[in-house]
Amino acid sequence: MRNVTAIAARELRAYFDAPVAYIVVVTFLAVSGWLFFSQLFLVDRATARTLFAPSPFSASLLLVVLAPAVTMRLLAEERKTGTIELLTTMPITDGQVVLGKFLAAFGLLSAALLLTLPYPISVAWIGPLDWGPVIAGYAGLSLFSAALVAIGVLCSSLTDNQIVAFIVSFLVSATLYYVYWLQILTPASWAPFLEYVSISYHLDNMARGVIDSRDVVYYLSVTVGALVLAAQAVSRQHA
Repeated sequence: MRNVTAIAARELRAYFDAPVAYIVVVTFLAVSGWLFFSQLFLVDRATARTLFAPSPFSASLLLVVLAPAVTMRLLAEERKTGTIELLTTMPITDGQVVLGKFLAAFGLLSAALLLTLPYPISVAWIGPLDWGPVIAGYAGLSLFSAALVAIGVLCSSLTDNQIVAFIVSFLVSATLYYVYWLQILTPASWAPFLEYVSISYHLDNMARGVIDSRDVVYYLSVTVGALVLAAQAVSRQHA
């Protein structure tokens, strides 16, 4: 575990030594805050659901863009510069390399999510707020972010070009996000399948305050599966 935390700490320092972390956090807070409060006054009641609920225009959609942005360089840059070979010759496993980089990117997005806490707190000042759905919503967004970051790490492990890693990761994440709304264009028999593979459908359930084990298993499966594939991709590079 010491190796994992060392890699995660190194990557986090790299984020904050460059403008990346500040751009990501400020952009997320500004856009999500504007979306949240503009919808709050339209709803005209004390609720924080609009902060968590997925839609074609929401804070969660912003994560679909930011997750590829913070993960695109993690392994692609290591491959391009050749430092991935140096890492793999050290007493550290491929899985530890992948996990450490994942934790760094996930930690950055988690910090951005944590800084949105003043939004529901301000709603509680306006009127009575049910904190149960808020807690479930944050849990959902955390699992949602973890899955997106894992997909980004996987895409970064497959190429030495950061732009390619970003584009592929974004396309995969956006497809999983928008596939839920394809139900209106497909036969009704496809609905259960589209709902299950949709990363936004499972978030919508938790945004309503319902923490279903099926949603948790889905996110954990995507996260773990993508990280395992990323570790295998790294392993093949020096096989």
